[in-house]
Formats: sequence, structure tokens, C-alpha cells
Amino acid sequence: MLELLAINPIAFSLGPFEVRWYGILIAFGIILAFFVVQKEMVKRGMHPDFLTDLLIWAVPIAIISARIYYVIFSWDYYKNHPGQIIQIWEGGIAIHGALIGAFITTYVYTKRRGVSFWKVVDIAAVGLLIGQIIGRWGNFMNQEAHGGPVSEKFLETTIIPDWIMNQMTIEGVTYHPTFLYESMWNIVGLIIIILLRKVNLKRGEMFLFYLVWYSAGRFFIEGMRTDSLYVIGELRAAQLVSVITIVVALAVFIVRRFVQKVDVNYKDN
Repeated sequence: MLELLAINPIAFSLGPFEVRWYGILIAFGIILAFFVVQKEMVKRGMHPDFLTDLLIWAVPIAIISARIYYVIFSWDYYKNHPGQIIQIWEGGIAIHGALIGAFITTYVYTKRRGVSFWKVVDIAAVGLLIGQIIGRWGNFMNQEAHGGPVSEKFLETTIIPDWIMNQMTIEGVTYHPTFLYESMWNIVGLIIIILLRKVNLKRGEMFLFYLVWYSAGRFFIEGMRTDSLYVIGELRAAQLVSVITIVVALAVFIVRRFVQKVDVNYKDN
């Protein structure tokens, strides 16, 4: 494979401050998701300022909860390095923590504003996937969230570009680019959700699909990673949360579709 220089995780410096690609990509993902979701919300009859007002609360809470989640499951390290708990720019946030914080914030906010929670999260599902697709490339820049070492056969037969595999080569060892696998899985999920809009599912079902789709992919990809957070022993936190999410999402789907018999569709205002 072509030997290339590893990409510097620091994009540029402003005096003593270093601006990392990790933060730039996460910010770009949020901004792009905002414009896509904003356009759909207005199309669905919602106030143009609704999403902006929601994100003022949801984004910082999601980031804080993502960090709290990560620190909790890495407490054996952080209890001895408390000064690093706030160093979020070095990496170390968990998407499940961010989702939990964002969902709780959205639920409370929609209740206070008298807007359907299911309507909002249905529309937001596309934005969540966009943010996750782009955000995973921040892990790429930091050379993190990778899998175990790859074999010589894998390197000889892979169609993954050299510049990606080179960035996944750390101290002479090349690792599975699991960040890429998850990003590609989410791209497929994004395409499916966009197509599901034409099916006009019952309100809430696109969001439930997102939960099942993302969690299923995350469960299997997490099993390949070498930097997992653990609950007890070898039980990976992300896999446990993924299984719980799938079970709960399917249960909610069944109850809403067959017991409550929700008769409001996605496209209904």
C-alpha cells in the first residue's frame, strides 16, 4: 500500500489554542444537520425558530451528557486524573450519552411548547444520522474508535483507500477502520429513512426505525472495537444499550401501531 503521512489531528492554532479537526467535523455535522432538519420542519408546518430554540438547549446538554456518560464508564481512569474530565477537546465522548441527553431535552421542550414529540424526532432522525456520519470522521482524525489489527490478506484485498488505512496505522500496526464501517452503515440508514418519507409511515415510526437501525449496526461494530466502554467484565456498554434500545423501540412500535392504533401519519401537520 502507498505510504502516506498521517493526518495531523490539529487543523490550526490560534496562539496557545489548538483547533482540532475533531471539533471542526462535529460542528460541521451539527450545522449541516440543522439546515436539513430546519427545511423539513418548516415544510411540515412548524415555526422557523423552533429548531434554533431547541438546539440552544439540546446541543450543550447533549455534549455534556456525552462526556458524563464516557467519564462514568471510564471512572477507573478519571478518578485518578480528575483534571482531564473537562478536556473534551482531546476526545472521549459517547454518542449514546449525547442521544440520551438530546432526547430528554427534546421531550421536555416539546411538552412545554405543546408540540408533538414524535413529530419532532421523526423529522430529526435524518439530522441525527447526518451528524453521526460526519462526526465519525472526527474519530478518524484522532486515530481512535478503531478495531483490532488487520491481517496482511485484508490489506492486500481491501478496496478502502490507502489514505484511510494509513491514518489507521498507529505505531506500525494497521487497525480496522470501524469508524468508517459505522459511517457507511449510517449512510445506508439515511437513504432508507429518506425513502421511508414517501411511504408516509405513522408518526414516530421513522424515529423508531432510526433507533433500531443505528443500534443494530452499533452492536456488531462495537464488538470489533478496541476502545469500548465496559459495564461489568467483558460486557460492553454500547452493546448493552443497543440491545435495550432495539427491544424498547420494537415494543413501542407494536404498542403504538396495534394497541393505541395511532392514526397520524408522518406528513400530517
